[in-house]
Amino acid sequence: MNAKPRLNIGAVRSSFAPWADPSAKPLVRFDQVTKRFGGETAVDAVSLDIYEGEFFALLGPSGCGKSTLMRMLAGFETPDLGRITLGGEDLAGRPPHLRPVNMMFQSYALFPHLTVAQNIAFGLRQQKKPKAEVAARVDEMLALVRLEGLAHRKPDQLSGGQKQRVALARAIAPKPRMLLLDEPLGALDRKLREETQFELMALQQRLGMTFLIVTHDQEEAMITADRLAVMRAGQLAQIGRPAEVYEAPNSRYVADFIGDVNLFEAKVTEDDGDIIRLVSPEAPEGLEAIEDDAIAIGSTAWLAVRPEKMRVHLDPPPPGPNRLEGSVADIGYLGDWTTYLVELPGGRTIRAARANASRVVDRPVDWDDKVWLTFAPDSAVVLTR
Repeated sequence: MNAKPRLNIGAVRSSFAPWADPSAKPLVRFDQVTKRFGGETAVDAVSLDIYEGEFFALLGPSGCGKSTLMRMLAGFETPDLGRITLGGEDLAGRPPHLRPVNMMFQSYALFPHLTVAQNIAFGLRQQKKPKAEVAARVDEMLALVRLEGLAHRKPDQLSGGQKQRVALARAIAPKPRMLLLDEPLGALDRKLREETQFELMALQQRLGMTFLIVTHDQEEAMITADRLAVMRAGQLAQIGRPAEVYEAPNSRYVADFIGDVNLFEAKVTEDDGDIIRLVSPEAPEGLEAIEDDAIAIGSTAWLAVRPEKMRVHLDPPPPGPNRLEGSVADIGYLGDWTTYLVELPGGRTIRAARANASRVVDRPVDWDDKVWLTFAPDSAVVLTR
């Protein structure tokens, strides 16, 4: 028997960008949507397009409005202002069970008295599908999520990962046009969560279905999503591909929320069109960054540098901009990475990270070592807000 060809997810995802096509029509459109609870605004005039076949992530801290936005799409909440369309049709007034979306909840919400097969079949039976069609679809879903031998078990006989697969199969079985995932992996342990993230991506590509995931886990959003939207206080702070948002954040909030970052407050002293030069008390020899946008001389800006862009030196590098001196205050060994907390003379702590590419290090950086940190001008992002 020939092996099933492996889907090249990378090739598919790298070429998928309908949002860049002016003629492409979104599957889902949030148009100036606002939702209030009492005197609090949970979602504030949000406009957002999600395209057919896209894996989209809403990312943000608790209370930022991401779950409320999803619940309005599912029909569990009603917008106070604005409208939501799916496939060009206004969803206003349409109850949840008549919307072409299914939602997978963080708790999984499996029926404890039903078997795995009966849980998966639930939505199909609600649709009054013929018995033979239901049985065939259940078998298809069991194979899809690799639970063929567990059809007759009850939920209390399953592991957390198995329950998650049953919930996913049940949500997909009725063939919704869109699947909504509300913190779907939060109950799994770290290793299983990481494995399931890649399984979700492969499953979404095989089904060709549109996925919308809500999560506060930045790693989860960056791994799974074609695009993500970072939310803050009911508004969209930035939308883009994961790498774009990580490498080119548009604000200190986004830079700080997505991954670790060192932020240097500084004054702009020179802008020659390509290079921005700045002064900061934390960098006696000055700071430099590559920046295309013009920034007013004398204005305040913040230089954002990711820890992995920092280079740690035990011997002093040549004098010049983007050179900091300090001592190692703490070290975190993570196996694949080592993180160094370096205290500058003024008391500020800077974070640097180094990949452990070799098992042997001639002279490892140790606690209390005097070190120098450097970074390239193209490693820094200039932020003005």
